[in-house]
Amino acid sequence: MFGNIAKSLFGSSNERYVRSLNPILAKIASFEPALQAMDDATLSNQTVLFRERLANGETLDSLLPEAFATVREAARRVLGQRHYDVQMVGGIVLHRGEIAEMRTGEGKTLVATLATYLNALPGDGVHVITVNDYLASRDSDWMGRVYRFLGLTVGVIVPNLSDDQRKQAYAADITYGTNNEFGFDYLRDNMKYERASMVQRPFAMAIVDEVDSVLIDEARTPLIISGPTDDKSELYMQVDAIVKQITPEDYEKDEKQKTIVLTEEGTERVERLLEAAGLLEGANLYDFENTQVVHHLNQSLRANVMFKADIDYIVKDGKVVIIDEFTGRMMDGRRWSDGLHQAVEAKEGVTIEPENQTMASITFQNYFRMYPKLAGMTGTAATEAAEFFDIYKMNVVTIPTNKTIQRVDEEDEFYKDTQDKFRAIAKRIRQHAEKGQPVLVGTVSIEKSEMLSEFLRQEGVDHSVLNARYHEQEAHIVAQAGRLGAVTIATNMAGRGTDIQLGGNLEFRVEDELAGMPDGPERDAAIEQIKAEIAAEKERVLEAGGLFVLGTERHESRRIDNQLRGRSGRQGDPGLSRFYLSLDDDLLRIFGPDTLFARMMRNNIDDGEAIGSKWLTKAIETAQKKVEARNYDIRKQVVEYDDVMNDQRKVIYEQRADIMDAETVGDVVEDMRAETVNAIVGEACPVGSYPEQWNVEGMKDRLADVLNLTPPIDRWLEEDAVDPEMITERVQAEADAMVAAKAADLEPETWTQVEKSILLQNLDHHWKEHLATLDALRQVVHLRAYAQKTPINEYKQEAFALFQRMLDNIREDVTKTIAHAQFQLQAPPPLPDLPDFITTHFDPFSGEDNSADVDAGTLGLIQTQMPPMQIPQPTGAELGEDPESWKGMVSRNSPCPCGSGRKYKHCHGAV
Repeated sequence: MFGNIAKSLFGSSNERYVRSLNPILAKIASFEPALQAMDDATLSNQTVLFRERLANGETLDSLLPEAFATVREAARRVLGQRHYDVQMVGGIVLHRGEIAEMRTGEGKTLVATLATYLNALPGDGVHVITVNDYLASRDSDWMGRVYRFLGLTVGVIVPNLSDDQRKQAYAADITYGTNNEFGFDYLRDNMKYERASMVQRPFAMAIVDEVDSVLIDEARTPLIISGPTDDKSELYMQVDAIVKQITPEDYEKDEKQKTIVLTEEGTERVERLLEAAGLLEGANLYDFENTQVVHHLNQSLRANVMFKADIDYIVKDGKVVIIDEFTGRMMDGRRWSDGLHQAVEAKEGVTIEPENQTMASITFQNYFRMYPKLAGMTGTAATEAAEFFDIYKMNVVTIPTNKTIQRVDEEDEFYKDTQDKFRAIAKRIRQHAEKGQPVLVGTVSIEKSEMLSEFLRQEGVDHSVLNARYHEQEAHIVAQAGRLGAVTIATNMAGRGTDIQLGGNLEFRVEDELAGMPDGPERDAAIEQIKAEIAAEKERVLEAGGLFVLGTERHESRRIDNQLRGRSGRQGDPGLSRFYLSLDDDLLRIFGPDTLFARMMRNNIDDGEAIGSKWLTKAIETAQKKVEARNYDIRKQVVEYDDVMNDQRKVIYEQRADIMDAETVGDVVEDMRAETVNAIVGEACPVGSYPEQWNVEGMKDRLADVLNLTPPIDRWLEEDAVDPEMITERVQAEADAMVAAKAADLEPETWTQVEKSILLQNLDHHWKEHLATLDALRQVVHLRAYAQKTPINEYKQEAFALFQRMLDNIREDVTKTIAHAQFQLQAPPPLPDLPDFITTHFDPFSGEDNSADVDAGTLGLIQTQMPPMQIPQPTGAELGEDPESWKGMVSRNSPCPCGSGRKYKHCHGAV
């Protein structure tokens, strides 16, 4: 109570913070008259002057008012948009490395130009992260006009770019792209064999658009680069056939945790079935020899029981295509990892593609924490403010709206089941559409969208169903959702980043309707005609009450509900929002009040009857808070485990960079050889032991195997006062002499290249094996909790011991390779090309995958995605029948025009 009184007197801490920025706003405004008086050339030359002042010791903070005023004037001239004062506040918040929470329609894309321009002045590069390729391309072109006018360079990272194109984009002052593209480029860079082939520069600043989607929703899922392993299709099919014989009494499932375990009776039944199929070694399913079978059995159980067709995935063209949990979008080319996708393929009877082995991985938390300065913006962040601070040390600042919000948020309405709910929704939509009020309907899955579409057809309501297949088409449909009487059904997050303007969106209508019309008086007249139509239509929509946002279900996160609500009531427009719920909804069924409450609700509500109550709304909010807390725990656990690997990853990646940058690595190789000799002699001649206790024969075998040496150890032992140290020195001298003789046969540059190549290849091989071991350890370490041990602490200790062992193995293997290698006087061996990798963004807890693989190459695992702007690829018929004539006309990473489905470079473009 006292807190509320204090807040009413002094304002909240957020309001006080925003008020404290007023003097800076006044200073920015004071520069406006002088900048308006400048011609274009003088205004664009401000960038050169700012850079000179930075070189002379001024700081970005001291330049901020003048730089922001310069961007405001440039945007006014180039885009016809002048930043509001609240947008200036958002820009200051971004520059300070915080999160600007701004409502939908407040112009976040334009806000980003302020902090991006200012932080690009030092020339270190600013990365602007978007949620999809379409927005990256759109924003880099749209906002890029402002940057280019002011003399800055702009790049964009989208799929299917060559390394040279990526390098050029990263060298720009400002680079747009998606979180996945930036993260995968970082991992790929740290698998390259030459510094010159790396594409990224050292990190400076990142500004993340839709920061909650990138740093919260997708942060449960690490980015993984992997390569194929042996084909086990037969095993998957055999295990799937066994799982299909299991009854629901044989297992227990937990929908909250997305886990499934066999009961005792189920285990016995499965053991008998596996034994009959010849897959069980020994009598016990959980014997060590059956580890692989148990793993495949668990994944097959999840695939058959937990994963549902048309909800979690669809089968299309003989392939299992994942449906994104958050957007309801079909994810062509994305695969679940750890054998889950193969288990689903076996379940559906389609071709089973090989499993993959992890070669590099990183979480978004650890990727983005590498940026010295990180900022973000979104319409909904306050509910996750604690997580943003805990993980990223970023404060959330709520920016006031430019105009007062007039949207009415109605209480939730409850129904007994889904049929009653959808029937009521269809009737409500028809009522609003008949009076001309546009309706945007948010669903949680494609299945629910199609179900509602059927109800609307029965009611005779014209509508668009947005299945969100391609981002660009999605943006065009969502942009027109504010037109008179329009009814648009979309998944909750579809079209995010696209403004819904009442009466229609001018930019998209011009693009759609006047695409083929050349510039000139006729086109200008047509644009004016469209403007007039939009203005008249907007008046009628305003009279009808503005956009009505209708949610068919509450999402797990309050934040995503708020995003849907925020689509209505932009820039002071009137609007309406309401959510419709039923006891069948996943949130209520899995996380809601207990079953007694549900039974009472079912018994006391008549068919078709609706109830609304603040108490019920509160119960839903409590359920959502439970889920949010659980999801935060999952993300925190991902970070805790990845932090262990992150320390090791930094060591390995820094070591790789040092090897690539070094003029010579002879001292590194020599140190490795010395430590290997020490280890071999130390193992055979323990400290404090007598010569007669030494394992001399074992030492001889090891020296021959590892160092390719047969030193006269027996003769040395006949000498007086021989000790392990003396043996070590003599073996070391012989080994050095042998390697020096090999080096003398080659040019110094060639020898250095050989040493670098051997070092990097051994490092990569052992790191890959280490990652696989850590993956296996992580899957079983939770069992240590039964022994009253903390799993994360056990994981840290084991991971450290494994890392030490890996370093020992690297030293020995490098020494062994050089000792046994035979070199001839020829050109130095070329550094191996990186293979085509599979990129996945896989959630180890739920099996969800959030990444496109646009680099699958000859593995035949993935259809190449449509390019981000949907540019049609030329066919063989268009290019001519002779494949020789295609050279130079087809990108090496594009699909081959012959229609084989393989990349051009692996088909008719193969060198």
